Amino acid sequence: MMSKRLRGAVALLACLVLGACGSVTATPNAPVYTWDMTVTVGESSTWYKAAQRFAETLSRESGGRMKLRVFTGEQLSAGDPAAGVEQLMNGDKDFSYNSTIIYAGIDPRFGAINAPFLYRDYDEADRALNSGAVEAYEKLSSEFGVKMLGFGESGFRQLTNNVRPVGKPEDLAGIKVRIPGIGMFTDIFRRLGANPTTMNFSEVFTSLQQGTIEGQENPMDVISSAGLAEVQRHLTVWNYVYDPLILGMNQDLFRSLSPEDRDIVEQAAADANAFQIETNRGLEQQQIDEQSKLMTTTVPTDAQIARFRAAVRPLYEAYESVWGPDMVRAVSPER
Repeated sequence: MMSKRLRGAVALLACLVLGACGSVTATPNAPVYTWDMTVTVGESSTWYKAAQRFAETLSRESGGRMKLRVFTGEQLSAGDPAAGVEQLMNGDKDFSYNSTIIYAGIDPRFGAINAPFLYRDYDEADRALNSGAVEAYEKLSSEFGVKMLGFGESGFRQLTNNVRPVGKPEDLAGIKVRIPGIGMFTDIFRRLGANPTTMNFSEVFTSLQQGTIEGQENPMDVISSAGLAEVQRHLTVWNYVYDPLILGMNQDLFRSLSPEDRDIVEQAAADANAFQIETNRGLEQQQIDEQSKLMTTTVPTDAQIARFRAAVRPLYEAYESVWGPDMVRAVSPER
């Protein structure tokens, strides 16, 4: 079967219909596309809503020539987001929303922006994004065959568990916490005294329900949309990691498009990302309030956050050589 990387170029030259993950056919006037996009979470998430908005804008602005099919729960890679990113890179999928954390499982440089307690709030994160982080991630994504169409946002990551309220590092002692499958998160939670374990997000709810794990960490949109309060008793709002989403497109596919169609895609992506970020931030406090009625909620003080930050600070020295000076500089809130 012809790889997806070649299909866009072929479609501009011939009237070809393909039936794999995405397809493209030609009309007498302009090519007609059917593309696939995945998100990690479900239909109630801001990720999915933004992806649907992206699909609607593409269809409208292209006069119906661009059809985007959106799949939740990483359906095209059996629930495995890392495998889904690899599909995007090699052209077996067209678009995706994925966290930089997932990309970091492929190359750890992507994890620079996810350093623990790097940003105190959204203002600091926005300053870094607008002062070079976006460009740095566009360049890095391109190395792996991904056209980055901007950042969406999962937001700041919070903690839930079934053992005890967590307000200081000692409270994490021995708690079996599900984390993303990259080394930095293992190191973070080990330094905090927890017992970290990795698994795909699609397995988390059942594993919490069965007691295989005792806690997990995710942004509020994920905690809320996945209904984790049904299987968790304690919530800690500590904003310990900022988590942007890459709206990625297979780079060869993007390059195969006409300048006019590239412009449609880029403008639709910018609109979807702006909508997603605004919606995510607008809902965050509402979700915290709602989840606080379902779980005992702890908001650490500035002094307590300083203790968490001090506990993980040695990781910065260990990982700066992994991230590289360009990425460290790009994500710094102090530039």
